Amino acid sequence: MSHPTILLIEDERNIADGLVFNLQEEGYRVIHVETGEEGVEILENTAVDLLVLDLMLPGISGIEVCKTIRRTNERLPILMLTAKAEEYDRIKGLSVGADDYLTKPFSLNEFLLRVKRMLARSQWYRDEDPVDLLEFGGNRIDLVEGVAETATGRVTLTDQELKLLSAFAAREGKLVDRAELLQSAWGMGPEVETRTLDNFIVRLRRYFEIDPAEPRHFLTVRGRGYRFVLKP
Repeated sequence: MSHPTILLIEDERNIADGLVFNLQEEGYRVIHVETGEEGVEILENTAVDLLVLDLMLPGISGIEVCKTIRRTNERLPILMLTAKAEEYDRIKGLSVGADDYLTKPFSLNEFLLRVKRMLARSQWYRDEDPVDLLEFGGNRIDLVEGVAETATGRVTLTDQELKLLSAFAAREGKLVDRAELLQSAWGMGPEVETRTLDNFIVRLRRYFEIDPAEPRHFLTVRGRGYRFVLKP
């Protein structure tokens, strides 16, 4: 992917100027606006590869911008920035559709790394045909409606389960490391130590494996990550 376009919605000029300069130095094309209203208008008329979005904005907030975008665009990567460090604000941003989260002040190197990883991850979906339906092992999963027909009955999937399944579907047959899955489904940085991912894998195996103790589709690659295969 050459010269991705990044939209930065940030009203603090000193922060915005530094981010724009460094993103451009990395070879990205950057569009900068200071209000959510301007950002929404640009997104309606311009193809953008990544949105960097401040939570606290004049006019409509970053939360409202995120909600508006997610009504029509589920796949645009969104990195949310905020001066607020409380857990509630972080969870609120992720719950309305942000993919990752950085609290000000943040390391420039970490910011650039997250931008790079999010753009690489979004490329998965451009490289593959969109997957709306998964069928394997007697299961039929509708990734749009969020329901699955399994050998033991009908399952209604949560948003997080769908994000994880979509990440696996986009990389079917390939090794996906833990950091990539944590970023895709929960917006967590690679430094986070959590059992959340492992617990969700256990849940998917319980739903979709004939024998969850001997999985054939959701495979662990010890010390590296996971691999999802449709046909073992």
